[in-house]
Amino acid sequence: MAERERGPHPTLKIKGTKSHALSGKKIVLGVTGSIAAVKTVELARELIRHGADVYGVMSEAATEIIHPYTLHYATGHEVITKLMGNIEHVEFLGMEGSADLFIIAPCTANTINKIASGVSDTTVTAFATTAFGSGIPIIVVPAMHETMYKNPILIANRDKLRKLGVTALEPRFEEGLAKIVTAEDIILAVERVLSQKKLAGMRILVTGGPTIEPIDPIRILTNRSSGRTGMELAKEAYKQGAEVTLVHSKPSLNLDGIKEVRVETAREMIDACVTELREGKDEGEEYDVLISAAAISDFTTDSSEVKIPSGGDFHLHLVPTGKLIDEVKREFPELVIVGFKAETNVSKEELIRKAREKMEAHNIEMVVANDVGNGGIGTEENEVYVIREGTSDIKHVKGVKRIIAEEIVEELAKHFSLQKKPALINLR
Repeated sequence: MAERERGPHPTLKIKGTKSHALSGKKIVLGVTGSIAAVKTVELARELIRHGADVYGVMSEAATEIIHPYTLHYATGHEVITKLMGNIEHVEFLGMEGSADLFIIAPCTANTINKIASGVSDTTVTAFATTAFGSGIPIIVVPAMHETMYKNPILIANRDKLRKLGVTALEPRFEEGLAKIVTAEDIILAVERVLSQKKLAGMRILVTGGPTIEPIDPIRILTNRSSGRTGMELAKEAYKQGAEVTLVHSKPSLNLDGIKEVRVETAREMIDACVTELREGKDEGEEYDVLISAAAISDFTTDSSEVKIPSGGDFHLHLVPTGKLIDEVKREFPELVIVGFKAETNVSKEELIRKAREKMEAHNIEMVVANDVGNGGIGTEENEVYVIREGTSDIKHVKGVKRIIAEEIVEELAKHFSLQKKPALINLR
């Protein structure tokens, strides 16, 4: 009987199912002898879900934790456990190598010390030495006991690797261990390393989520904002090379590389933003952009210090809250403002007309307009129109908020490339 022709590896059917951010990228995944190697299968699959082609390289110690067949299944490619006549390390990571990135996850203390010292006595360290020589970017993801991670020799070698251009992620400290970070952390770092760095060198302040105005110790005034837009904008700006601070009221992202400031009320959010901007200016590290994606409350009320009794009529006296744009403009007039125009149940033509009116009235360089009467607040998806000064083109974006964030950041990058000005985005 004729041998049956093999089709694509079944695992590769998941390729690009989450995003195409890593499409066309070839990533070599080095695995060393940490117990965290058991998480490598899911990491490989996540990289593939974001569009990457993944090739596994394992040290001998790693094969004692998981079998190479396991990583073969996860990636759809034969796993390299020995350097053979094909000189695989040069094929992938040499001067004309086919790979875009070498990531070591998990990376043991032994491996960090070896590659920092130029030792190449395992498949993984040989790949690292080759990547250094060709300039292919390297990411290391440590996993070990906490006492090992705090060893001064290891600390010095981590610092040495960072100075050589290696991206070294900080582990999670739990139960006396320096545990490997989440796959989401690693994907974010990979996307940042492989992005076009359109916002490199910029400091960006992002606000997100609703604000919470207390009525009494139990009850609050708030809105339906989920905070997804702010979170996705923070991550996208970080991927494009910016230094990012996120001011919000939602649960922490806990992502390595994004600073978070937690607030509740409108006043707290405004004060936190102004404080960040002041401190940046005082320290000579000014913010370039403020992306105000938060749904800041328009009204607040005098809060009762005790629970308001139930039953009967009760009337709240609402007073306007401060406006973030007004307070920022007053103190930082050099910032360019970009607005978000939200309307309910209007035609596309009327929505765009009102957005342009806002652009002209406030001398705004970019407006992101959407009809929240048709969804967008508290939902996974949204539909927006992005209008930028100096062009008659209107970018229509519909889909998950990650995609919308990508397009907003793309338009922001275009603004900087053409105008060479700092910008403030108001996503209200």
